[in-house]
Amino acid sequence: MNLIIFGPPGAGKGTQSNNIISNFNLKQVSTGDLLRSEIKNQTDLGKKIESIINNGELVSDDVVNTLIRKIISDSNNFNRLIFDGYPRSISQAYRLEKLLKEFNQKISIVLNLKVDKDVVSKRVNGRVICIKCFRIFNVYLNPPNSKNHKCEKKYLEKRTDDNSKTVLNRYETYVAKSKPILDYYNKKELLLEIDGNQKIVEIYDKIKGILENIRDWHYVCFLYKFLWKNLTSLIYGSYSRYQYPSR
Repeated sequence: MNLIIFGPPGAGKGTQSNNIISNFNLKQVSTGDLLRSEIKNQTDLGKKIESIINNGELVSDDVVNTLIRKIISDSNNFNRLIFDGYPRSISQAYRLEKLLKEFNQKISIVLNLKVDKDVVSKRVNGRVICIKCFRIFNVYLNPPNSKNHKCEKKYLEKRTDDNSKTVLNRYETYVAKSKPILDYYNKKELLLEIDGNQKIVEIYDKIKGILENIRDWHYVCFLYKFLWKNLTSLIYGSYSRYQYPSR
């Protein structure tokens, strides 16, 4: 299955994505990670992206779509993608649908983590990020330890823009910009809203139950098609032999 996860800054998308990846063998698609990877590897596209960012410009949809296409076209990722923070616009949503269709895939479900402002503020103010593995933790809710984090403590940093005023501004911006995209997926009957104010474990239990149902349904559909195809071939073969016995 392929899925998209939405939520304002501090909603816990990264944490829930990691849980989903671990339990459902999916590959996370984060445009930020894709851009950083290209820059780090100094590919031709990465050098172009680095130049754009250094000039204070925004990376175009064409560049982002090129990276997304590379991921979707990889047969190792067939129907096992979780899009985190993408699409960010209606045009990207249209493009994503077109790309998936081109490679005989589709979105199974769109999850939207709904979180109140005060909850977001508390989560973000306690957030720390590992600059080596890019995992996100919270000193209050999900502190890094020897079990969930293998990198050294020196790699843990707090983002400079993680403060209450900035967070609330980002929250309002997210709500305004994400509404048309969420409306788009709601009309397609793909959108499912999750109460993101709960504890991390409770949120994931809800998500896990939903995804298990989808996975089981996909398996049933596959089995039905497989059996129908083979049963039809068997019946047709038997009928042909009856009508036209070999000599």
